[in-house]
Amino acid sequence: MNQEFLMILFQDSIQFALLLSAPCLLSILFSGLLMSIFQASTQITEQTLSFIPKIISVVLSCIVFGPWMLQITLEYINNIFHIISIISSSS
Repeated sequence: MNQEFLMILFQDSIQFALLLSAPCLLSILFSGLLMSIFQASTQITEQTLSFIPKIISVVLSCIVFGPWMLQITLEYINNIFHIISIISSSS
């Protein structure tokens, strides 16, 4: 277990976190953008108006992308446990 291996493992974990959070973050981004365009076109200045669509978009994205998120999470956990077993057997 050297520094290269740890850096690759760290890089994989960061990529996994970004990949797992991307659907929710993108849905928040697009719903916020649509709400800001709507608010600008109707000149509504209420700041709390955008929270409900964002919450709804996150819930819907979790429902739609939930099985995929669970699948990649299980694959990542299996990969980590496999790496742990390889490291413990080589020691």
